Amino acid sequence: MICPACSKDMLVVEYREIELDYCPACHGVWFDAGELGLLLNAVNLKNSPEKAAEVTDNREAKRHCPICRRKMKKTALIKDPLLITDDCPGGHGMFFDGGEVDQLITRLSKDTKQPAVDFLKEVFKSK
Repeated sequence: MICPACSKDMLVVEYREIELDYCPACHGVWFDAGELGLLLNAVNLKNSPEKAAEVTDNREAKRHCPICRRKMKKTALIKDPLLITDDCPGGHGMFFDGGEVDQLITRLSKDTKQPAVDFLKEVFKSK
């Protein structure tokens, strides 16, 4: 799969039978539909974030879905501070820029001390 952020080849990272696409060049992560929930459940983080409204005033670069090539929409996943994901309008999945998965896991696991959470933070840390 080609990274929607930098157009480099992505690697498949497997954790507990969940396959994610990871870009070693920009550290972005592609989640196929439903994979984010599976990953959070695998590390006992049941408080999965709710998607907020689509972001219209945003300076981030536009991305295209690596599966269907349609322009993805920017969605606020968490507010304060804002965490924006790129979501495929066809439902194929979502893309996190480098370091954003780490931010999400850190914020969802404030009271959790699990080796799996530490592993995921290390794997998906920013550059």
